[in-house]
Order: sequence, then C-alpha cells, then structure tokens
Amino acid sequence: MGTQQVDVFHAVSDVTRRAILDRLRQGAQPVHEIARLFPVSRPAISKHLRVLHEAQLVTERKQGRQRLYYLNPEPLRDVDKWLETYRSFWSVSLANLKRHLERKQ
Repeated sequence: MGTQQVDVFHAVSDVTRRAILDRLRQGAQPVHEIARLFPVSRPAISKHLRVLHEAQLVTERKQGRQRLYYLNPEPLRDVDKWLETYRSFWSVSLANLKRHLERKQ
C-alpha cells in the first residue's frame, strides 16, 4: 500500500472529517462556514482540513481573504478498491450460507 492510500484511510477514519467531506459534496465552502456546523473550534476544523488536504481529499483555493475548500473524491477510489475485496468476500459467503441453509430445509 502506498503512502497516499494510508493517508486517505487515516483521513476518513475520523467522523468529523467524514462529515466535512459530506458537507463539501454540496460545493465549495470557506472554513468559517464549515466550522459553524460543528461543536468544535475553528482551529480544530482547520486541523481536520489540513489532514484532508494532505490526503488530497480536498483542495483549497484562495478567493479574496478567505480560502475555499473543494471536495476531491478521486483518492476515495483507493478506499473503494480495498472495500471491493470485502464486498466480494461477503457476497460469496452469503451465497454459500444461503445454499447451506436451503439444503437443511
């Protein structure tokens, strides 16, 4: 697993960061708009945004005196690829369980 993948997994491991990503699906937001939605300080939100930025899950653009944060969902493909192995595993396992239970009847 590459460094970026580890950063993405770490970034999405936190509930607040996942909520920030969900919020950014609606469009770009300045940090103060993001921060007002959470019961934590603005510096705490800035730290979360820094982790998301380092994982390349958000990009930032300066607009006037504020920075706008945009969602970049591309790195989430690594998470999706990893999860696909588990989807396949559970699909096969559930199909086997179904067959087993149907034979018992």
